Amino acid sequence: MSTIEQLPYKALSVAVNRRIINAALKDTEALNSTFIGQERAREALTFGLGIDARGYNLYVMGEAATGRFTLVKEHIERQVASLPTPDDWCYINNIEEEREPVALRFEPGGGRAFQQDMASLIDDVLATFPMAFDNPGYQRRRAAITREFEQKYQDAIGKVETYANANDIALFEDDGRISFSPIVEGKTLEDNQFSEMTDAQRSAFYELVDELENRLSESLLGLPAWRRENSERLRELDKETAEQGIKPLIKALEHKYTANLGILKYLKQLRPHLIDLIVTFLNDERKEEKTEEEDRRDYLEQEFLPNVLVGHKLDDGAPVIYEPNPTYQNLFGKIEYSSEQGSVFTSYQMIRPGALHKANGGYLLLDVDKIIEQPYVWDTLKLAIKSGRLRMDLPQQDVGMVNAITLNPQPVDLKIKVVLLGSRELYYTLQEYDEEFDELFRVLVDFDTEIPVTRQSLFDFVGRVRHHVAKCGLAGISSAAMRRLVEYSLRNAEHQQKLSAHFADVIELINEARYFCRKAGTDTIELSHITTALSAKKRRTGRVSQSLLNDIKEGHVLIATEGEAVGKVNGLTVLEVGDTAFGTPARITATVFAGASGVVDIEREVELGQPIHSKGVMLLTGYLGNKYAQHFPLTLSANIALEQSYGHIDGDSASLGELVALISALTDIPALQTLAVTGSINQYGEVQAVGGVNEKIEGFFDLCQHRGLTGNQGVVIPKSNEINLVLDQAVIEAVKKGQFHIYSVQTVDDALSLLMQKDAGGLSSKGRYPKNSINYHAVNRLYNIALMVNGGDGD
Repeated sequence: MSTIEQLPYKALSVAVNRRIINAALKDTEALNSTFIGQERAREALTFGLGIDARGYNLYVMGEAATGRFTLVKEHIERQVASLPTPDDWCYINNIEEEREPVALRFEPGGGRAFQQDMASLIDDVLATFPMAFDNPGYQRRRAAITREFEQKYQDAIGKVETYANANDIALFEDDGRISFSPIVEGKTLEDNQFSEMTDAQRSAFYELVDELENRLSESLLGLPAWRRENSERLRELDKETAEQGIKPLIKALEHKYTANLGILKYLKQLRPHLIDLIVTFLNDERKEEKTEEEDRRDYLEQEFLPNVLVGHKLDDGAPVIYEPNPTYQNLFGKIEYSSEQGSVFTSYQMIRPGALHKANGGYLLLDVDKIIEQPYVWDTLKLAIKSGRLRMDLPQQDVGMVNAITLNPQPVDLKIKVVLLGSRELYYTLQEYDEEFDELFRVLVDFDTEIPVTRQSLFDFVGRVRHHVAKCGLAGISSAAMRRLVEYSLRNAEHQQKLSAHFADVIELINEARYFCRKAGTDTIELSHITTALSAKKRRTGRVSQSLLNDIKEGHVLIATEGEAVGKVNGLTVLEVGDTAFGTPARITATVFAGASGVVDIEREVELGQPIHSKGVMLLTGYLGNKYAQHFPLTLSANIALEQSYGHIDGDSASLGELVALISALTDIPALQTLAVTGSINQYGEVQAVGGVNEKIEGFFDLCQHRGLTGNQGVVIPKSNEINLVLDQAVIEAVKKGQFHIYSVQTVDDALSLLMQKDAGGLSSKGRYPKNSINYHAVNRLYNIALMVNGGDGD
């Protein structure tokens, strides 16, 4: 009989250090914790943020829901709070080439200040004009120029009129048109009187009129030139007056921005353009096509008001930007368009910043898996980082998708740290297939999935919990509730000495406990609230597990928890449905008969067994040959199956149970049905650790508890899984009372002795197993099958 003892109940979970937790609950320093453990990641992050060299961008590697984003963002914000605020960037109208807006750099806050100064300039211009043209000096000069033109015109007309009067013909001017009429006896003739004249008189008049018109044409030959000269002189007067009005306004700006060559150049270009606009507005006024002041203001603002692309306050510090949807436009900015009367237009005022503009001079956080899904984004991002220049190109034009006229804004200087968050698989894929990746992202920040339980990690864990509890608007959390959260994290990590890095699961549990806390009318989370939240979640997500348990209860799925049987063993499986995992027992059966087919995995034959499961079954043949067939050929036919399993099966955790069932069938020695077994084996009969051990134990315990705990039931697990035990309190209580048992084994022989209630037997110095032992019967049966199949007498 086996002397293997069951595990004591104290080994089934972990006693959380109360002293450390109570101290952390009272220490205000705990609230400043950013990382729970993750020393390697912390060091790498500090290094990557601190080094100021091209190419030292960061890749944060780890699984989702481990708190990577939150922890990294908080750590960066604290570390960069003392860094200088980056410069502002504006776009202004390029007066010489409107399709290429000019980018201007300012000190922090300077962009908004320049925008206000330009708005004040526009206000001053509207206040100065057209009132400046009501000045008496301007009006006199304008009247003088007009009189000169009119005098020339009158002199030309006067000469013709003198000649006409001398020939008894009157000259009339009406609305710019000149006509002639005969004079008889000092009076001009009416039309009816003119018709009464003789033909000779009328002919003489027509000849004189022809002569007069010729003289008039000669006199007014210079009229177009006089008009042009008059208009030019009036325009020059308007320009001179406008220039005198805006000169002190622009001079003040030039004096203020003496150190900014870009603005001085812009103001120099602006002066003649602004003068022309003022003169144009005045021409509209003279033509009585008056524009409203609001319209004039809008026009001036569209022409001259700077577009502040990125503006900061002096004490803002370095920006930390996270872009959750890294499309091309969201990252690199966009140029908007407007439609008016069927026409599409744009301007420098319609340039909008992207996340790279906002994070310029600071830090940009991106999910790399989202980046590589977007067209053109990854290559453009690498180009911007390498060149240190941020351009607003439209990649669609390069592939012929768009051929519309658009702006080509000047690029801005780019100095930024990019922090990519992604998985391990994607990191190694980019390393392998992208030659530039290692050159640009030299710092790897690797987040562990499990965190060793130390004084500091517990302290930080409590601090993060307290921080979130306060964020939820609660007064606090009790020591017992905090210990339960630590146990929950240990359970998620499946380790008695390691916390799970998936802190998001803890946050989720706190949020759910808060609901029950509020429902109870209190503002402190107690142990009962945590327990209720866990029970509620188990019930919400437990439909599938309950259905499977009901099938077993009702006999639809055959699982025995009493007695013993040949070739049948209760195995343990874990099913994952959504975000939940639960254990359920499964019957493993084996049959052995004379033949040479070997061990046949029925699951693999029907393509339900996945590669790892198939590997586990194939190891059985290696074990049998090494253990029993050293002196004769291993020859047998055996079938192994997980009964009533209709889905895909993967993992090798059933290989120990399959081997026990196989040897039971081979030796015709029954195996206990009161025990369920899980474990992986190697070819030398060593039992190896498996995953999901807690769920597996609890799945079989739930069935036994429903049928009634007899004190004989239990579970067999690998000894190396002992450190993974963080079991439910109900299981621990049952073990404590002797109603349920948990055994750990190191070898196949241990498991055989325990399940088949017979000594497995070890090899003697003569290479034989003890008579009547399990291994003795196995060797004999295999030897006999070999004789039958091969027709020989063995060796």
